[in-house]
Parts: sequence; structure tokens; C-alpha cells
Amino acid sequence: MIIAMLTFGASAAQHTLRLTITGVGSSEGRISAALYTDQKTFLKFDAVFKAVSEKAEKGVTNLVVKDIPDGDYAVAVFHDKNENGKLDTNMLGIPKEPVAFSNAKMKMFGPPKFDDCAFSITKDTQVSITLND
Repeated sequence: MIIAMLTFGASAAQHTLRLTITGVGSSEGRISAALYTDQKTFLKFDAVFKAVSEKAEKGVTNLVVKDIPDGDYAVAVFHDKNENGKLDTNMLGIPKEPVAFSNAKMKMFGPPKFDDCAFSITKDTQVSITLND
């Protein structure tokens, strides 16, 4: 019984992800980040695993995501300059606000795939992402 409890406790470890967002062009609006767990849910607004948002700070904005279990994740970030709570796009779906991803950049014909952006979390983790603001 005690071994089972110790095993469960080890597998239920929760971690903190600290995001350093560089290249923030202004202090207007908010920097928002979404954490995804797989390709099926990646970049779907209604399937975000965890999301955080902080007031934009010109240059560098720091975000913290807490209570993350071990696993593979990808992060999408955008500068919500007008604070409307969504990524504004043009008629073709191309973002009008700056966006960035963990480990990858926008492709010529759309966003990267989950696997391009994915990284593993097994302990408290720090990730830097640069916005092209």
C-alpha cells in the first residue's frame, strides 16, 4: 500500500513553466500564451490545456504556468495589442498581431506543427520565445 502511494505521488508531480517572451514591441495590450499537449488540439482555441496572460512589457514579458504534469508540450504566444482576448487575423486567416511558438517559427504557408514546437517537461522549466513584433 505504501509503495503504491509513493509511486502515485511520483507520477503526479506538478511543475512550473516560466516563459520569457522577448521582442515585445510595446507595452500596449497583453502577452498571452497557450500550452498544448498534442497535434490534435494544437492551436485550437477551445482545446488549450492551460493559458496565461500578462500586461505587455516592452522588450521582455515574463509569464508563469503552474501545475503542469510530466509530458510533452508546445506553446503558442501572441501580443494581444488591442486586448480583445483573441488573435486578430485578416480575411485569409493570417495573424495581424505578433505571434510566436516554442522551438519553431511561422512557416510560409501557415503555422508550425505541434512536433516542431514540442518540448518535454519533467521538472520546473524555463523557455524563451521571441516575438517578431
